[in-house]
Amino acid sequence: MAGKPLAIRILEQRKVPHDVFSFEATIRSAAGVARETGVPPHQVYKTLVVEHDPPRGKPLLVMMPADSEIDLKTLAEAIRAKKLRMATHRDAQRHTGLEVGGISALALLGKGFPVLIDRRALGESHILVSAGQRGMDVRLAVADLVALTGAQPV
Repeated sequence: MAGKPLAIRILEQRKVPHDVFSFEATIRSAAGVARETGVPPHQVYKTLVVEHDPPRGKPLLVMMPADSEIDLKTLAEAIRAKKLRMATHRDAQRHTGLEVGGISALALLGKGFPVLIDRRALGESHILVSAGQRGMDVRLAVADLVALTGAQPV
C-alpha cells in the first residue's frame, strides 16, 4: 500500500471523525466487505458508476447498501433522466481513475461527479464506504458524508 488513500487524508484534513477498516484487497464486493468487517450489509455502502444512455456529461456516483440492487428505471424516474445504464468496469475505472472495488465519492471530491445516496442511509447514524482503494473502507457519520460529497438522497 502506497500511503493513505485520498479519502482518509481528506477526512483527516477536515477533522471529520471516522474509523478505518482494512481487509484483503481481493475482496471487491460490498457484501464481501460486510462479511469480512462484521458490519451489517445494510450499513456497508457500495459506490456504483451509472451513465446516462446515451452517455453525456459526467457519470453519476450512486451509493447504496451492499444488500441491495440498483433499479435503473426507478433511479432514472427519480432524477428525471430518460435512460440510465451501469458503466462497465472498464468505463467506471476510466471515468474515475479508481479501481472497481475501491471507487469512492470521498476520493472524487471536486471532480464534478453528481453524487446520489440511497435515502435509507438517512436512517443510519454511520455507514461504511470505500476509502478510494481496494482493501480499505471508512465508517463515518451519514450527515458528514452527505455534507462532504453533496450527495442527493434518492
